[in-house]
Amino acid sequence: MTASQRGSVSPEAGAEETPRRPLGAARPRHGEKVVKGFLALCAALSVGVTIAIVISLLTPTISFFREVSVVEFLTGTQWSPGFARGEFGVLPIVVGTLTVVVIALIVAIPIGLLSAIYLAEYAPRRVRAVIKPALEVLEGIPTVAIGLFGLFLLRPLAETVFPFLNWRGDFSIGVAGVAVGLLIVPLIASVSEDAMRSVPGGLREGAYALGANKMRVSLKVVFPAAVSGIVAAIVLGMSRAIGETMVVLLVAGAGNPNLSFDLARGAQTMTAYIGGTATGDIATGTTVYNTIFAVGTLLFLMTLVTNMLAIRLVRRFREVYE
Repeated sequence: MTASQRGSVSPEAGAEETPRRPLGAARPRHGEKVVKGFLALCAALSVGVTIAIVISLLTPTISFFREVSVVEFLTGTQWSPGFARGEFGVLPIVVGTLTVVVIALIVAIPIGLLSAIYLAEYAPRRVRAVIKPALEVLEGIPTVAIGLFGLFLLRPLAETVFPFLNWRGDFSIGVAGVAVGLLIVPLIASVSEDAMRSVPGGLREGAYALGANKMRVSLKVVFPAAVSGIVAAIVLGMSRAIGETMVVLLVAGAGNPNLSFDLARGAQTMTAYIGGTATGDIATGTTVYNTIFAVGTLLFLMTLVTNMLAIRLVRRFREVYE
């Protein structure tokens, strides 16, 4: 066989004997497909549960608004659905809920953000290794324990520190707000610290190279860079405060729904009304029974609007680093 014959035959023979896999082709990964399917199932399950919650709330709510005007429900100032001549103005318990949320955020935001700045920028590694897990453990404390702490310790302490307030009874909406604020401090601190730790180190090094001290770097560089995560942490804490039941039920009381801003008096919130009324003593299908779902729907809408506004803020102030 001549050289020309060998050259003409060998490429075809080699191609037939050892076919090559196309570039970029890989073996099928069945395990990866299973994981993707499981994750898609979890996402669909969460959406399905949310839809089921909405459906379970809507049916009794529609029945309630067939008997009570929406205007009366949203603008009325008297809330006494259990009486013979019931009043269905939801404003008193809405005001009680918002009072608790505002006080809780006033307490939790400074403490939580200062704790996050310390853990992210100042704390040594050994200190962070102890405090960060402790914060995560505090997030799991039963809310009934926080409620008892507020009722038997914070309430007498507040009366001692602020004796000039007109304290009446054993309940206080102001103390309930403080207790809820202490409850959401670990959540805000932990999520904010994660957001600050995720800021690229090059930003810090550049600021230090320009002569900035640690305080200026923390407040002028790291904090603005992590503002989207910080806003998300505050929104999570706000949602937790809006939906808190046991703390406000024990500290603020389940009765006395009044349209008042007196922090030394007991008041009723939306969750406290739901928790105190949904005990099985009310006949199913009655107007009083349906008020539970109407209040729950309003609470759901308030949380939804809050989350939507927070998502818009996060998208507006988000900073992306490559």
